[in-house]
Amino acid sequence: MDNFLKIVNDLQDVFTTVGASPEIMKLPQIVVVGSQSTGKSSVLESIVKQNFLPRGSGIVTRRPLIIQIIQDVTAETPTASFLHSPDVQYTDFDEVAKEIIRNTDKVCGTSKAISHEPITVKVVSRDLPSLTLVDLPGITKNPVGDQPEDIEKQTTDLVLKYIENPHSIILAVSPGNIDIANSEAIKLAKQVDPTGDRTLAVVTKVDLMEK
Repeated sequence: MDNFLKIVNDLQDVFTTVGASPEIMKLPQIVVVGSQSTGKSSVLESIVKQNFLPRGSGIVTRRPLIIQIIQDVTAETPTASFLHSPDVQYTDFDEVAKEIIRNTDKVCGTSKAISHEPITVKVVSRDLPSLTLVDLPGITKNPVGDQPEDIEKQTTDLVLKYIENPHSIILAVSPGNIDIANSEAIKLAKQVDPTGDRTLAVVTKVDLMEK
């Protein structure tokens, strides 16, 4: 299985480097989707067991973030590196968050615009299983500030491009303070996976659930 995942990761790196679209990259991966401020970052960080994602208000994730977790039983401490700078190894995961912000701003500028160009980060750890996660910009209903008027369509189209991959598992994240029937993540998942065979619903902020 580890050899298979290495091949998948290598293919993903090649496709990303040449600018292939998600429609071509139909590789096995876990795609995390949800609206803004639903707790997607907390879900991802609980899987990776590191605080490494940027925080802030509004749309923070503005590019797809491909997280390739590689299990290495000889690794003494977790490390991270980026496809765009593979020779730089990070052991301080606060610096990983800063690099994600820097590389996002490099492509998207400092506005709240989004890009389809992914960032790939590899995390090596002895304590994690080998798998690939994809974090996507939160589904945005209304533009704020200098966001484009069609920001909802842009974020929705980007999510659909990744979750329509029949080899992907969809983690549909919804906060506990909304009716699950109104979850934007669940609605999009149903469009591409009507039987729910590859969709997992994740409820966050359970302390806000109505009793």
